[in-house]
Amino acid sequence: MPRFTAAAALCLASATLMVLAGCKIIKTPTAEEAAEAASDGFNPERQATELWTPKVVPYLTSKAGPYAEVAALIASDPDAAAAKYGHKEKEGNAPWTYAANISGTVIKAETTSRAGYLDTDIDGDGKADVRVQIGPVIKGTAIRDSLDFVSFNQFKNQIQWAEFGKAFNADLNSQVLQALPREGLEGKTIEAVGAYPLPAKGQLPLLTPVNVAIGG
Repeated sequence: MPRFTAAAALCLASATLMVLAGCKIIKTPTAEEAAEAASDGFNPERQATELWTPKVVPYLTSKAGPYAEVAALIASDPDAAAAKYGHKEKEGNAPWTYAANISGTVIKAETTSRAGYLDTDIDGDGKADVRVQIGPVIKGTAIRDSLDFVSFNQFKNQIQWAEFGKAFNADLNSQVLQALPREGLEGKTIEAVGAYPLPAKGQLPLLTPVNVAIGG
């Protein structure tokens, strides 16, 4: 019996060596490499950054109308407003999103929340007409949804489309919002260009800007 056991052990060891001899050592991928492979090279941050300055900002700046005019046209002739100021992704249930610019006075500044905003009076009546997002957390994907030169069909799935929208928000933070002051904003003038979806009844329109200037 001991001889049989020893022989079996020897055979097993020999078989193991033969298997190992035929194997290749596979390098363990880094987290970045694994993510790149899993997404087929999809890099939403790079895509959004490459579009931001040459296409996104000029597009919304040229398409935007004064908020009061945009809102009035939406109320009187939604189809004309959509054609002139709006965009809606054909796939899915994305909302109409409109390009608008504002000029007014900050009457409330929420800077303690990470989803910061500036409630802005644009007609001089002392009441807020528009809420401008100043982050760093940006709600929604209004920038992505306002662009007629990007489409869901250019992406592999809904996850990639969502990540692409978030990447524009990240660009907004790094290129525009981080430089804004966070103290003493109430009473200051503000000018902004951006995009917003139709608000729910009784809610302020939430403008996601691509340009913001705060004055004295």
